[in-house]
Amino acid sequence: MPKPYSYDFRQKVLQAIELDGLKKHEVSELFNISRNTINLWLKRKAETGEVQALPNRPPGNNHKITDWEQFRAFAKAHGDKTQVEMAQLWQGEISDCPKGTSQRLIAQFHEHSRKLGSREKKDLWLPKTG
Repeated sequence: MPKPYSYDFRQKVLQAIELDGLKKHEVSELFNISRNTINLWLKRKAETGEVQALPNRPPGNNHKITDWEQFRAFAKAHGDKTQVEMAQLWQGEISDCPKGTSQRLIAQFHEHSRKLGSREKKDLWLPKTG
């Protein structure tokens, strides 16, 4: 993720528009930033009164499994099963999704398994012969 513009720079850009009376396209050329960025900063300032960069939050999931020892024991006991089967057997919540929405559930289970160093099982599907 790119580094956000500094707070000082943001203030200078908006000052050029608000106090110096420059137009957005002039400021974008002067400071070498897009008009869209200027519009976003102006919108944020109108809504919050501030142009501070939003905190950099890495993408991730809101993990529901908090007892890692229990999960580790479960993974060890059911190590012969695929992650799909393990996700269906798990009693607690893995994600915010209901148990029926399997894709999200399996993805969450996969993420938790990866944290323990587990690898996905290979699908040994063989095509039918003639």
